[in-house]
Amino acid sequence: MAHPKRKISTQRRRKRRTHYKAKKQQISQCQTTGEFHLSHRAYWHEGKLYWKGKVVIDNEVVTEA
Repeated sequence: MAHPKRKISTQRRRKRRTHYKAKKQQISQCQTTGEFHLSHRAYWHEGKLYWKGKVVIDNEVVTEA
């Protein structure tokens, strides 16, 4: 296994990590429901699971059966 010969200083370590930043989440608004959601993700709205503006799972139908 490789081991560092010298300890990496905190300043050098922090300089290397300056580029690791959190990015803004891409939020879209659904054309069907008007609900805001993360892009390319399915989301729940009023007991129904929507994806690309279409109902994928309807909780009301599942509970009755």
